[in-house]
Amino acid sequence: MSLEGVNRSTLREQVYMTLRSEILDGRLTAGTRLAEVDLASQLGVSRGTVREALRRLQQSGLVEGEDRAGLRVTEFSHRQIVELYDVRGALEALAAASIVREGRGREVADQLEQHLPELPAGTSVEERLDVDLAFHERLCEASGNVMLLTMWRDLQDLMRVAVLSHAAGTKTGLMAPSFHMPIVEGLRSGDPEVVQQILIGHMTHAARVWANR
Repeated sequence: MSLEGVNRSTLREQVYMTLRSEILDGRLTAGTRLAEVDLASQLGVSRGTVREALRRLQQSGLVEGEDRAGLRVTEFSHRQIVELYDVRGALEALAAASIVREGRGREVADQLEQHLPELPAGTSVEERLDVDLAFHERLCEASGNVMLLTMWRDLQDLMRVAVLSHAAGTKTGLMAPSFHMPIVEGLRSGDPEVVQQILIGHMTHAARVWANR
């Protein structure tokens, strides 16, 4: 980690963003202990600056533990992963149903089909996850529901940590075009209840796969 050239007036924000990036990119893996002294030394900043950054990360759910016992990158339990996917399923089902009710199902389906996850051989887990999440974010954006999109984006960091901590060496097919095509077809169906059930089923299956790893 490096903070060379950082403007001192934005130092606290830079430390936060650096640590957040290390976590989301999988360089600080789930369960990694986060010692203030070590991090302050690595980053060339005060312990107080690191402490503030860790507090923000803890508030966002990326870091867990207590100061006295030591903080660490969050490790998601089976139940927490299922709950994350339950919430995502509810949000995306609402987004898709709203699109269909407004008569825009085919239009959005055509747009999403152009962005089905394409994963050439050798694509890293991190890259596959980026593509996968981008597809689902486009669905939420298409709903036009700003609050829904904000809530979905708030979950995105947690999803990355939860999936990356369980994804090493795995080939589940969850990020393949074939797993996402039913969502596109659901939008084209013109039936909001059908597309809702497809999204909920999509998330339930994904949750089961990741939570059981």
